[in-house]
Amino acid sequence: MKIAVRLDDITPDMDWECFFKFKALLDHYQVKPLIGVVPDNQDENLKGTQNGAPEEFWAYIKELQENGWTVAMHGYRHIYATDKAGVFPLNCFSEFAGISYEEQKEMLTEGKQVLAQNGIETDIFMAPAHSYDNNTLKALKATGFKKVTDGFGSRPYTWKGLDFYPISFKMSRTLRKKRGYSTLVVHTGTIHAHEWEVYDNYFKNPDAVWIDYCDYMKEKPVNRTHIGRIIEYCMAAIKAVLVKIA
Repeated sequence: MKIAVRLDDITPDMDWECFFKFKALLDHYQVKPLIGVVPDNQDENLKGTQNGAPEEFWAYIKELQENGWTVAMHGYRHIYATDKAGVFPLNCFSEFAGISYEEQKEMLTEGKQVLAQNGIETDIFMAPAHSYDNNTLKALKATGFKKVTDGFGSRPYTWKGLDFYPISFKMSRTLRKKRGYSTLVVHTGTIHAHEWEVYDNYFKNPDAVWIDYCDYMKEKPVNRTHIGRIIEYCMAAIKAVLVKIA
């Protein structure tokens, strides 16, 4: 199994101490991830200690991108405005799902402008809470996005004119697979002390081949069938229930 890494919730005011600790782990195992950058963070829950923060946030993100890290736009302001689950129902709240097409298009346009004004270009979208609907997908295409980091499956797929790069349903299950691709999703700001060893063991696992996210995107997507979409939707709904009762 080939596994890429994505880091969510990258903001100027995040917990940089935890970020740099995880970056050291990635550097040690020579893995270059996807990072989801929030263009205009307004979510108080994402704010951390800021200890060790780089002097200039956007210049640092640009430096990471130039060094082989892949950048995605992680929503717009990361504020959950609705209680809609969308078409990938891992969560029953969203920044995008349930909002009109025109408003979503405006949010995506403004978010992309913030990134561009700071020297960051990307056509990859990372939805806060993994939540998006058909209007989101339509608006993404209208604003120049081509790729989405989400979904379930063993390899990238194309659906509604966009390329999707699946995430892991459950990491322990993913590590047992011999073939295919997946993504380890990490929120560095919420890693507990006992979890650092868990992540280290993930990277040491002899059955996993850890790859740079840019190499994940080189894999040619397959067409997602209607049955495949139904299975994916059900898997997301089941995982949402399992998380609630865990």
